[in-house]
Amino acid sequence: MTKVYMYVVARDFGFAPNPFHGFCTLATCKPRTRRVAKVGDWIVGMGGGRLRATGKCLFAMKVSHSETFDGYWSNPLYRDKKPLRNGSKKMIVGDNIYYKKDNEWKQLNSHHSFPDGSPNPHNIKNDTQTDIVLISDYFFYFGASAVEIPEKILKDLGYANGRDHRKFPFQQARPLIEYLEREFESNRLYGDPYDFESAKSRYSVENDKLTV
Repeated sequence: MTKVYMYVVARDFGFAPNPFHGFCTLATCKPRTRRVAKVGDWIVGMGGGRLRATGKCLFAMKVSHSETFDGYWSNPLYRDKKPLRNGSKKMIVGDNIYYKKDNEWKQLNSHHSFPDGSPNPHNIKNDTQTDIVLISDYFFYFGASAVEIPEKILKDLGYANGRDHRKFPFQQARPLIEYLEREFESNRLYGDPYDFESAKSRYSVENDKLTV
């Protein structure tokens, strides 16, 4: 049975999710969501207080495929998702950062590395506890142009911002998905990520802080 998973996007760099290069992908963070969501399910990211976007939708993606980290790394379809720290903002926030060598996880210089580009073991441990990358070729990404969801839809759904994701049967969340499909064009980026100007920053799950 199709499920809809909804959570609050705390930071929006274009990294998690990464809506660029023709696919919306969730390859880092949210290990619990990546573990339970299946092909055909929807992932919906809502705004919160930090982004001043409570009640607004930042993105919605229907899971069309999933890969292991090694599969994601080696598939040429996702080559442009590998980060280049001296590239454009879209390339800087690439999320294709993990692969295994000699049975050990390797991490590219990325948003989840230390400021000097060296691997951050705290992020590696958190991200790789679920060896799944969620991939969508049918998605809506609004970013800083997040759209306000009609209050009645959220009220009838019983959704309220909170920690972790909320899971709903598709039938219960159908009005939300149908609203997005009716009002907006899929596979289009309606705005840049909220935090795109800070694309070069680094994040560590160890202390939940950003560094430059």
